[in-house]
Amino acid sequence: MDDLFGSEDVRVAALSDAAGALRAKERKEMRLLMNEFEHRFPQLFFAVYIGAFEEVSHLRQFGFWLLNRGAFVDVEVSRPNACGILLSLDVAGKAAGLTYGYSLHSFLEEDDTFAALSAGHPFFLQGQYFKGIEIVMKKLEGTLIRRSKRARKDPSRFQEEEASEATGELLERIRSRHQQKARKL
Repeated sequence: MDDLFGSEDVRVAALSDAAGALRAKERKEMRLLMNEFEHRFPQLFFAVYIGAFEEVSHLRQFGFWLLNRGAFVDVEVSRPNACGILLSLDVAGKAAGLTYGYSLHSFLEEDDTFAALSAGHPFFLQGQYFKGIEIVMKKLEGTLIRRSKRARKDPSRFQEEEASEATGELLERIRSRHQQKARKL
């Protein structure tokens, strides 16, 4: 992905409208919604990037790349990118993608992001980006609220699983075999 988008970290605002799809009033309202999201979830942040991409496949890669390479200048340092959710919109290809940080893997699943994007999809197709983003955000908020309630009741289900010793031994054997084969070549 660095070959496509660059290997340097980038400074970017949490709301980046490179395509100019939102009106000034909508950008102001969106920042308020994003602040409300951060108030509800003090450890997380929600970011939006609106642009035009050459290929739809680049959109998904871009979201992953930006969440890993982006220095979100208007997000508190106490909220690392591993706690971020990034909605990427391609106005040219009429596509959208959601990427979330590693800390959210126990709380969000692919079905959750698909449902959120599906809810906003009709609005994105009609060029109503503000409304679509708002719906996606609200859908994810609902999911995160439900999952956080479950996590309070059963925290062990939501903690990231650590690799067992047996898994570590298996990985070590696979790596050593791989290294032996490489030496023979």
